[in-house]
Amino acid sequence: MRPLTVAAIQAEATPGDVAGNAAHAARWARIAADRGATVVVLPELFLPAYDPPALRASPATTDVAADGGGWVADARLDPLRSAAAERAAAIVVGAAVRRPDGRRTCAALVVDRSGRVAAAYDKQHLCGSEEKELFIPGTRGATLDIDGWRLGLGVCYDGCFPEHARAAAVAGAHGYLCPSAYVVGSAHRRDVYYAARALDNTMYVVFANPVGGMDPWCFNGGAAVYDPEGRPVARGADEGGAAVVATLDPAEVERVRGAHRMLAEHRTDLDANRSVLSG
Repeated sequence: MRPLTVAAIQAEATPGDVAGNAAHAARWARIAADRGATVVVLPELFLPAYDPPALRASPATTDVAADGGGWVADARLDPLRSAAAERAAAIVVGAAVRRPDGRRTCAALVVDRSGRVAAAYDKQHLCGSEEKELFIPGTRGATLDIDGWRLGLGVCYDGCFPEHARAAAVAGAHGYLCPSAYVVGSAHRRDVYYAARALDNTMYVVFANPVGGMDPWCFNGGAAVYDPEGRPVARGADEGGAAVVATLDPAEVERVRGAHRMLAEHRTDLDANRSVLSG
């Protein structure tokens, strides 16, 4: 493994405009790649925008279709394909995906360095009644392997569950990529969860988040890369677009995992040994 440069993007998407948002995402991906990023992470549902009314009103135009192998051929994503291939960078971006069996999922797409688009991961923990009305939860985890690094995939609320990131770490992940959508007023939780997932699992976390939007879907930025001790290596402001770029160091993962043994010493038998006391 060599050091890997990554970017977490905070940007504003236009509700319902998949083609325009794909072009906007491609511009940010090029900016990040020109600063050295090999992996670029954009926010949750960035392609249609995280806007439940728009997602509810027009599934036909806000969804992208995946085939039986998980590949996405939608021509509206051509700017992302071009950016990934031109800059030799993998791009992770949130989308609403229609599966061949009719399921609609809140997914993380991965555009690989050849420009192929895969619906790589379906969000497993849906947040709130609106997401549960719009989407079907995923049933399995996924990792992205690139340049010797294994990077677990999560989407927003997944990162609120310690077990989700832990499953990725147990599967060999050195990092955890989280396209997210945190609204104004949630910064205290935003800044705890992903730092905690990094420290819990002694791995890097890359957190992308939107900005802008209309109330109640007004987002608070704060995109960040956290190191394996949970410290922000780089962080965006709460407002305005930004590419937050940082380099992941394999030596730091090794050092921290040697010093802090939570991952290696995690016990799975504690509940079985629980006793109940009466007072």
